[in-house]
Amino acid sequence: MSRILVVDDNPMNLELTRATLELSGFEVVTAINGSEALHIAEVESVDLILMDLRMPVMDGRQSMTALRANPVTAHIPIVVLTASAMKGERELMLTVGFDGYIDKPIDVRTFADTVSRLLKSCSVR
Repeated sequence: MSRILVVDDNPMNLELTRATLELSGFEVVTAINGSEALHIAEVESVDLILMDLRMPVMDGRQSMTALRANPVTAHIPIVVLTASAMKGERELMLTVGFDGYIDKPIDVRTFADTVSRLLKSCSVR
């Protein structure tokens, strides 16, 4: 069973994402900001991080940079999970170091399959 860390400051988005993944057999850990995500990723064993971009305390890009700089967490794939639809943002986020990009709102019918595919593609690197 894969363990996913979902990071989002919106409680409704966090709950929907968690519930959707758990119904498909994933184990889910949650964080409400990037700072909390850094701590959890260091002490919990996770296979993938789904990271919102715009959050208080520490945003997704800052969090990804800090996770990559830490030898304990550098290996964990990090996928953007965001409602931001700015032109070119997907390409920019992949260029700066994220391993994937998923738009919100999530489609509960296909979301778990998308996460499964990302896990497989990240594990072959």
